[in-house]
Amino acid sequence: MYKTIMVPISFDNDRDAAGALEVAKLLAGDDGKILIIHVIEQIPAYVISYVPAEYMDESRKAITAELNDIASKIPNAEGILVDGHSGKTIVEYASSHEVDCIVIASHRPGMQDLFLGSTAQQVVRHAPCAVHVIR
Repeated sequence: MYKTIMVPISFDNDRDAAGALEVAKLLAGDDGKILIIHVIEQIPAYVISYVPAEYMDESRKAITAELNDIASKIPNAEGILVDGHSGKTIVEYASSHEVDCIVIASHRPGMQDLFLGSTAQQVVRHAPCAVHVIR
């Protein structure tokens, strides 16, 4: 069993998130901690001027509430909201918070992933711990 498990959530597919959380609960056992993390990507400067000022604050509040709601249903879980590039930020957070395992959902790769790379791929290649990929 793992002591600290991180589960990145993108809110793109609830089924993928539920599957990753179920695996994390099994891997954590009774004593492991589960960190449910969401990364807010930075809005490009050329777009930010079109976004209402209160939009980011309201978005952060809504996402934090959703993460806390998910975490409240899982023993020994915590919701975490961070800013940055998703793949890089997940790896950095895992490195600095002694994460033993990352359980991440992955989609079927498309053309864009061949050029840019998926978040799951970045995490698998650079994580300082075990990574369990859910499809």
